[in-house]
Amino acid sequence: MKKLATLFQDSYNELKSVRTVTTMAMFAAMGIILGSLTIQIGDFIKIGFSTIANQFVYYLFGPAAGMFFGGALDILKYLVKPTGAFFPGWTVGAMLAGLIYGCFFYKKKLSIWRVLAAELTVSVVCNMILGTLWLDIMYGKGFFVLLPVRVMKNLAMWPVNSFLFYTMTWALEQSGVFRAIRRSA
Repeated sequence: MKKLATLFQDSYNELKSVRTVTTMAMFAAMGIILGSLTIQIGDFIKIGFSTIANQFVYYLFGPAAGMFFGGALDILKYLVKPTGAFFPGWTVGAMLAGLIYGCFFYKKKLSIWRVLAAELTVSVVCNMILGTLWLDIMYGKGFFVLLPVRVMKNLAMWPVNSFLFYTMTWALEQSGVFRAIRRSA
């Protein structure tokens, strides 16, 4: 429990640095740009890659910064390009995803197994369960009617998202980009 408290305290302290906040803003801009490339399949399924930019923030700055970033970016994305009605449940889900990814990645050795576990946890908790619940509350389509399609989509995207994040993060670590960001932040 003490390790978790230290992890949160360290992550919270990251937010006190102006360079950290500006780096997070850069990744937010990347996330918004990548978010504009989202593919809409039907009314309730979207495939997008803006999550990768978000995951870099969670990886570099941890769960507390991740929660703040996830919530703020969700609201900012809605203000920049609204799709449907605003619903605070999506913001809660984004914050929870930042928390989960931050706990899995922050100050931990990068491994494909860690990435697969983090991606699966977020997919199940935030996307399949909470996301489907938010759609049910918003549109009244029925949780168990929406769930099978969302499960199939998330299970199909799980290895793709994991592989993309792992390879990009590994490449950025090997090239020294993330070391430079950590040093400056």
